[in-house]
Amino acid sequence: MFENQQREDVEALMKANTEFRRLYQHHQELDSKVRDAELGVLPMDDTTLTTMKREKLRAKDRLLRMWDMHRGRTH
Repeated sequence: MFENQQREDVEALMKANTEFRRLYQHHQELDSKVRDAELGVLPMDDTTLTTMKREKLRAKDRLLRMWDMHRGRTH
């Protein structure tokens, strides 16, 4: 996520906004767990995996809204 953005811009927002930083880190953790579960490295039942994927998507949507609001104020 945010691969197409300048790394400096994302880092600046993480420093300026603790909620964005917390949510970004949470999304990264979920992404790692989902990937490990899909690879079979992290044992997980389908219901838990589906719930985790939904939570990850909600976090991503929220991060993107926060990013858009930030970009709207700075550009």
